[in-house]
Amino acid sequence: MSKVEQLEKEIQMLAPNEMGAFRQWFAQFDSDQWDLQMEQDIHAGKLAGLAEQALIDHRSGQSTSL
Repeated sequence: MSKVEQLEKEIQMLAPNEMGAFRQWFAQFDSDQWDLQMEQDIHAGKLAGLAEQALIDHRSGQSTSL
């Protein structure tokens, strides 16, 4: 049995209050991981092309104000 399958079984056995606590923890964990990945991608220059294209589009009038 894989670790994921083991985790699935454990999660299914959580009491409702434990499930709520797990959801809250996982949402924060997932958000933190997303932020970390974005920071790594920014520092690696992976988003530079997208940012440059967005600026080009904005300068040419292809964007709208929020």
